[in-house]
Amino acid sequence: MLAASLLVPLEGLAQTCGVITPRQTEGPFFTPNSPKRISLVEPGSKAQLLVVTGTVLSAGCKPVPDALLDFWHSDEQGAYDNRGFRYRGHQHADGQGRYRLETIVPAEYPGRTRHIHVKVQAPGGRILTTQLYFPGDPGNRRDGIYRPELEMKRLKAGETSFDFVVEA
Repeated sequence: MLAASLLVPLEGLAQTCGVITPRQTEGPFFTPNSPKRISLVEPGSKAQLLVVTGTVLSAGCKPVPDALLDFWHSDEQGAYDNRGFRYRGHQHADGQGRYRLETIVPAEYPGRTRHIHVKVQAPGGRILTTQLYFPGDPGNRRDGIYRPELEMKRLKAGETSFDFVVEA
């Protein structure tokens, strides 16, 4: 099982290398100075759990070690925590540019499909702000901001993957 999971980021390389991940608005709900953590799961949440994995790559298809990833999204009711850091956190990619986020499937809210906001930055590089979308979500068709190239790849139930390509 472990060997198969290590192959997943490599499978996505041909689709993402050379093309910088598209930028999208950070929206009105970004909060700086989020806590460092790989799990955004809140105690007592009954929402569906989600694991997002992937690799941060340069346009030359090389892993970007220690890239900063800052994630935030709505809660299970479709609301953002604008007073604290529920469903917010940052982490650094490992030495091979890999990351792993444990969180929940965020709820939709009026006008938007389910999505996860993220800022990605190579050490000393420009910040890429974008959003990740859920494959096959019915709300995707109604969301004017949605972009299919920002859909996460479904690996299995509760697990998705997305490789970011940044200026490095």
